[in-house]
Amino acid sequence: MRIRKAVFPVAGLGTRVLPATKAMPKEMLTIVDKPLIQYVYDEAREAGIEHFVFVTGRNKNVIEDHFDRMYELDATLAARGKKTEQDILAQNQPEAGAVSFTRQQAPLGLGHAVWCARDIVGNEPFAVVLPDELVLNTPGCLKQMIEMASSLGEKSNLVAVEAVPDHLTHQYGICGVGKRNGKMFEVDGMVEKPAKGTAPSNLSITGRYILQPEIFKILETQERGAGGEIQLTDAMIGLARSQKFYGVEFEGERHDCGSKPGFLRANIAYGLKRPELRDGLIAEMKKYLGQ
Repeated sequence: MRIRKAVFPVAGLGTRVLPATKAMPKEMLTIVDKPLIQYVYDEAREAGIEHFVFVTGRNKNVIEDHFDRMYELDATLAARGKKTEQDILAQNQPEAGAVSFTRQQAPLGLGHAVWCARDIVGNEPFAVVLPDELVLNTPGCLKQMIEMASSLGEKSNLVAVEAVPDHLTHQYGICGVGKRNGKMFEVDGMVEKPAKGTAPSNLSITGRYILQPEIFKILETQERGAGGEIQLTDAMIGLARSQKFYGVEFEGERHDCGSKPGFLRANIAYGLKRPELRDGLIAEMKKYLGQ
């Protein structure tokens, strides 16, 4: 099963990190020195994705600008002899025609955002990557999933999962666990935000998916679910009646950058992973801890 396209839902309002996101898309908030959207783009590119589909909304034009060339900046860097900076911009530049943008005109949920990409994706399996969730690992989460998908049938779907505390399962989409094969297992049922004490496991569905195009037909008529939105999990439950779903317990440290504590934690974690920043960051942290 070949996965060529990835969908990035980036139309959200980012209400959990206001006021930072009042005028700036949350996807452009920086972790150390790169915006969130660059991290997930890089993860998808590492996984072999060839076409990157961004589902945007109002006030998100800066995301499109980020993946475009800035001739004035290029010219200024060249004139000043800043070759290193030029190389950094060049390596982050997508190939011509490799990036598409479409609009989600109303905030109707993740499922609706994915459905908005239907004509660009077409009739082939695709990945969905949520930009406010980062996984710190090499290889990246999506590459791990695509490698596992290569051993499955043509009409298979995969979701990345992570264990959460039992008393918090009612806050997540949870999947049941069937037959296991190492880090991958057959999904035995899914439920969106189960009532306390009723969850089939403690494995929550996180922000990485590999889906078959039949999901679009289900999303087209999907009723609104939790929060009055069209939930992707509800559509996956419908698709699971006719196609296999597999859960992938990925390697790596997941960071929820859509929350303020998660955003700060991610900056520390990614900063500590940078050899040129690690010692200085530890020294500054010790100052604040009084050590």
